[in-house]
Amino acid sequence: MASFVSGLLFLSVLVGGITAAVSQSEPSEPVCYDWGESREGEPVSILEGEAGWLSCPLFFHPSVYNYTSTQSAGHNLVWYRVPEGQHLEQPIPYNRKFNSSGLSRDRDRLWLEPAAAADTGQYICMLRNKSSCSKIAVRLQVLRPDQVPRGLDCEPPVAVKSSEVIIPFQEGKVLDCPDLQETRKFADAEPSVTWYHVKLGGSRCDTYPFFSSRRQQKGSSLHIHIMEEFYQGLYFCRVDFQRRGKTLSFTRSLNVSAVSSTFLPKLPSILHPGKDQLITVKRDSEVRLRCTGLFPYLNSSRDIWWTVDGKTLDKLGDQRFSNTNKLVKDYYGDWTLESVLVIKDFQSEDLNREYNCSVRNEKGFETRRAQLEEDELLPVVELGCGLGVTLLFMLFLLVVYHIFWLELLLLYRSWFGTDERHTDDKEYDVYISYARNSEEEQFVLSTLRSVLENELGYSVCIFDRDSLPGGTITDETLSFVARSRRLLVVVSPGYASQGSQALLELQAGIDGMARGGHLRVILVQYKPVRRQGWVRELRRARVALVLICWQGDKSKELTSRFWKRLRVELPVRRLSSRGEEEEEEGGKEVALMRLHSQNSTNSQTGLISNTVKDPQKVLKAAA
Repeated sequence: MASFVSGLLFLSVLVGGITAAVSQSEPSEPVCYDWGESREGEPVSILEGEAGWLSCPLFFHPSVYNYTSTQSAGHNLVWYRVPEGQHLEQPIPYNRKFNSSGLSRDRDRLWLEPAAAADTGQYICMLRNKSSCSKIAVRLQVLRPDQVPRGLDCEPPVAVKSSEVIIPFQEGKVLDCPDLQETRKFADAEPSVTWYHVKLGGSRCDTYPFFSSRRQQKGSSLHIHIMEEFYQGLYFCRVDFQRRGKTLSFTRSLNVSAVSSTFLPKLPSILHPGKDQLITVKRDSEVRLRCTGLFPYLNSSRDIWWTVDGKTLDKLGDQRFSNTNKLVKDYYGDWTLESVLVIKDFQSEDLNREYNCSVRNEKGFETRRAQLEEDELLPVVELGCGLGVTLLFMLFLLVVYHIFWLELLLLYRSWFGTDERHTDDKEYDVYISYARNSEEEQFVLSTLRSVLENELGYSVCIFDRDSLPGGTITDETLSFVARSRRLLVVVSPGYASQGSQALLELQAGIDGMARGGHLRVILVQYKPVRRQGWVRELRRARVALVLICWQGDKSKELTSRFWKRLRVELPVRRLSSRGEEEEEEGGKEVALMRLHSQNSTNSQTGLISNTVKDPQKVLKAAA
């Protein structure tokens, strides 16, 4: 604009000198300087049917041309018109309508009262006297209502661009309709103003009054006393006035937006990187350092930038460094800006440089250093191979355990298991309960007993074999069960009929487990038994106990699954030397004879339970 003014002054002086020289030599037509078309902005837009005006651009700079001064100096202002699609200039007569249109002139303005579609075109204002002439053109476009974009159908069409108004929260402002003050100068009376409001993101138009004490229209102005969020949006004002006996009107719009309060702190701050944050970088790669700054609302400039070793990038002179800035967020005028420093082909020596991000506005300044550390390359291949081998090994162990879990469990028990003979006062390892006078009896005596005693070294108690004549069956059964570490129940179709000895043995074993003793019950199924054939005690035991099934010829070998499962449930046994076994067997026979005699006596006096609680005393007495 300064260059425009200085050029205008120079040309005016030049034209004046030329004009004076020509006038001295001989009289001729004045030289007219043509400034072309005004570059003050876009073409002047007026809505069809509304009032409007064109101002001569020559008087936009009063220091060069002033209307009053030029009129006093004898200059005349003349308007010409070039209609749309034509090239011939047509003069607009002073103080009367042109071609029955609404064009008239008042001082430096050309009024359209009202504007019509045919008024579109180029308008030239010329300032001249007898010795000089200057002219400049301005373009006018008259828009129909359907040519104006509108958000809602209820919005009035406005040809002029909306004025931007910013109001801080919890503060106030007075809204005046644009061009109202200029209209007052040429109106016959005080214009009247009607206000409309379309809320931001709303779906309807509200006319004043807006039913709120915080917004009031006083005269032609709209007063917003306390700004709130829902006061944002477009405000339309319609101005109606009288001029030269005509009723004219025009509509303008204001876009009102809220910003954070001016009472809040306005110092800028850096959100990223943090004060103690380490940024990992890799050599021979493109490194991007991100800096994020928060700028509270201020009607002033906001700056964010990077420096490397105290120098801005334009002074650094290294083409590997560049940066880009962008707006990340706008929250009621509070801007979040991001600046990204790009370093191409990052090298080890770049780690020793100082990288600082800085933010600044008119209220303050802050800077923060980005701390870098080199990313050590992990041995991906080695880690992948190690992980693969580990997974394969774990899968192998899982398969091995699934197949050989019994063998592994037996091996663990043989190494770390505790021999229960050293921790309790039991006399027998196993008490076998079975159905008498049946096929199961042959299985017990010829198979179970033989393997348990001769092959595995367990002390086995079988009532029919180990009980002495003269005793009470009930007392001796309870005594044998109480002196055993395991109760092995051979389940078969004929087992545990009501009132049988087998049922007594099963009940004694279950009661012993329930009382928290060292006795455990093991179920061995010799032949399949249907669920309906089981007595109540067996149903209770089956819920909590393991059931080991005899599978005929498949289970005869000592290495079969049946014997391995059975050994897992039986006590841990470590066989002693041959001499110790013979000595133990001899002492056991003497103890059994004395114990049987003592039990016979106690059964008559009712003291069997006290006698079987301490079998070690009996063994000592026998010795």
